[in-house]
Amino acid sequence: MINLTRLWTGHEQPADGLRYGHGHAAAASARSRKPIVVWNITRTCNLRCVHCYSDSMAAKYPGELDWDQMRAVVRDLAEYQVPSLLLSGGEPLIHSRFFDLVDLATDAGLKLTISTNGTLITPQKAARLKAANVAYVGISLDGIGPVHDEFRRKEGAFKGAVEGFRACHEVGQKTGLRLTLTRHTVSDIERILDFIEAEEIQRVCFYHLVPSGRGSELQILRPEESRHALDTLIARVEKWHAAGIHRELLTVTQPADGAYLLLRMERENHPNLEAARQLLGWNGGGANSSGRGISNIDTQGNVHPDQFWQDVTLGNVKLTPFSDIWEGRHPASAKTLEEIRSIGLLTDEERQAKMEGKCASCNWFKLCGGGFRTRAAVVNGHIWGSDPGCYLSESEIAQVQVSAV
Repeated sequence: MINLTRLWTGHEQPADGLRYGHGHAAAASARSRKPIVVWNITRTCNLRCVHCYSDSMAAKYPGELDWDQMRAVVRDLAEYQVPSLLLSGGEPLIHSRFFDLVDLATDAGLKLTISTNGTLITPQKAARLKAANVAYVGISLDGIGPVHDEFRRKEGAFKGAVEGFRACHEVGQKTGLRLTLTRHTVSDIERILDFIEAEEIQRVCFYHLVPSGRGSELQILRPEESRHALDTLIARVEKWHAAGIHRELLTVTQPADGAYLLLRMERENHPNLEAARQLLGWNGGGANSSGRGISNIDTQGNVHPDQFWQDVTLGNVKLTPFSDIWEGRHPASAKTLEEIRSIGLLTDEERQAKMEGKCASCNWFKLCGGGFRTRAAVVNGHIWGSDPGCYLSESEIAQVQVSAV
């Protein structure tokens, strides 16, 4: 994740310790971080979104974890001390034991977040989430009104999401908006930002598209569209900062955003340039992301490097605790994890010597880590290809950085 608010304004943000090694509960290094766990607790969903990575719909899917297996996962994650657990789906609120799981996880001391389409959040459910000390509820939005409904393939989905936001706000439950950057959303981005302001949403995550599941049918943004999106987001961060509003605005699944940000800061002689450079350098981008700083447990109990990399399975929590799988103590995971994590363990020269395409000669490689490795692997068929979502120009990847990261 690239926290534009933190890097552009210098204002401290809640997850700086995990993301940049500064502030509360700071990790010793990006490589030593325990992973954020994205847990898809069910594949069933009341919508059928065009960009869904899990290809979910309103159907029953056999093989999902039973309650005893779910309890075992929570115990293990708590003992392993993962920094955050994100419950996702499908639509997690559909699960018959959703609130039992919420209570179990928070009682175990896990920092819990929810990823939902928002349409099932009633005032009563919002109050239960608040009472359970859920850190924040992330509601997905992909446009205003009919645009969102078209993406979600259900009339009234936008109205339901808005009602979900408002129900949470009524009880003081922190909310976040989650949006995938596509050509539809980029063309509507100003109205989406206006909506965020009007609804006083506290946290916003803009995901660059990863072509998996039904999302494989969509096209990655053109470079000029990605650049326009970033410039628009930066302008809004500046506006909020000038008004004394320090709303968290993050971009996700594209470490090249960090390089783009620094290039702009250099051109504009930005006062936070060196601080931002150091924070991004500590993070390491894609080298310390999938398979290290982020992980996924799918609905069947399979463990993956992240929620988008479903064709790489490291083990199954029905048979082996997540902690053993993630620490490479499971034969099926050890070799695969070693290869994925070698991107962060090899020297810069060794890593770049293995890369193909733009990444092989990019001067931002140490900071970016080769972009989002999952997208590169999905498109290229192996982990050493360049990220097709990188929008930096040839002149930009050749630019020599004035300070070491």
